Amino acid sequence: MSSVGSGYDLYVSTYSPDGKLFQVDYANKAVENSGTLVAIRAKDGVVLGVEKLVPSKMLCSGSNRRVHHIDTHIGVAIAGFLADARQLISRARNEARNYKSTYGQPIPIKILSQRIASYNHMHTLYGSVRPFGCSIAISGIDQYGPQLFLVEPSGSCVGYFGASLGKGKQAAKNELEKIKFSEMTCREAIKEVSRIIYSVHDEVKDKDFELELGWISTETNNVHQIVPKELHDEAEAYAKQSLEDANM
Repeated sequence: MSSVGSGYDLYVSTYSPDGKLFQVDYANKAVENSGTLVAIRAKDGVVLGVEKLVPSKMLCSGSNRRVHHIDTHIGVAIAGFLADARQLISRARNEARNYKSTYGQPIPIKILSQRIASYNHMHTLYGSVRPFGCSIAISGIDQYGPQLFLVEPSGSCVGYFGASLGKGKQAAKNELEKIKFSEMTCREAIKEVSRIIYSVHDEVKDKDFELELGWISTETNNVHQIVPKELHDEAEAYAKQSLEDANM
């Protein structure tokens, strides 16, 4: 039964006869049109990488970042609308601050992810709101070790060893499935994330992009950081060389 164009996409709270929420599907489409996001949970931490598309040469390098800090032990990466993601980042920082104020300890990654997922889900229940047009990868290290969760516009919250979002989601997923995550260190994961993003980048449709990398590991004393320039440049060189070798 087809229900496209039948008015079932006017309100996010209305199901179609096929059991779909079309506005949630549209929000997922906004995520799919974003630059590729790749995240790997290694044995000693988590690495986040984003293909930040650059629509104009006049943009300042490093502006409109897609990798952010939430707390000292938590970082996030964004796929989708930055304006929508900014609200989720603000919400996540408030949740982390309130949890620490109430319980006297840093918020576990799973608890934070579930709270943000619940906030997303709330925006699929009422006709006066719309779903957030973004998905976020939440990474960190807590008492349970390295953690990686994806929170999507529908309100779903799922833990992963390796995950991808955006334009190159499927191609990146195929590459991630070949990795043995339990044997990989964060330094190796930085190179692998860079290689995957460069390999799935569409040079015809999207010529320019900036590679953003964030990591948290035992090497950073369990503090989320932007990957240092030296490691970043080394990873980019490795990715470009791997791409040249594959095209030979």
